[in-house]
Amino acid sequence: MRRCGQVSEHPVVVVAGSATGEVLCLDEPLSFWGGVDPRTGEIVDRHHPQRGCTVAGRVLVMPSGRGSSSSSSLLLEAIRNGSAPVALLVRRADEILSLGAIVADELYGRSLPVVVLDSATYSSLMTGETVAVGEDGSLNRQSDSVDDGPDNTTGG
Repeated sequence: MRRCGQVSEHPVVVVAGSATGEVLCLDEPLSFWGGVDPRTGEIVDRHHPQRGCTVAGRVLVMPSGRGSSSSSSLLLEAIRNGSAPVALLVRRADEILSLGAIVADELYGRSLPVVVLDSATYSSLMTGETVAVGEDGSLNRQSDSVDDGPDNTTGG
């Protein structure tokens, strides 16, 4: 049984789905409650290092979520508005954000994959590269993004 906030040594799919998008790596955890504008996807937390960046349509890579249990409802609203990330890749499992993704799939039929990454994969991702997230949690770096050698598939 996995404990809340537990890290993994291999990719673990928390919420299944597939998505492709440009990576946005966050330096710190982010709360969607008060930290992200659900209408635009802009990071509005004035203390967050990536304030002013948008999560909309991006593969969001961050250590974990932060804060309020209301973050699940704000993520849900961002998904409904089309201003959410297309995938969440985290180092530590976050049940609050996962709940928002699960409810969005149930209510709106819109999946947002949530995957806990191993340390090596998490550390290798770079803002601006394009990755495809597979149903099994695997990541495929797209050829038009950062080249990391002959094998561009990671995980799963």
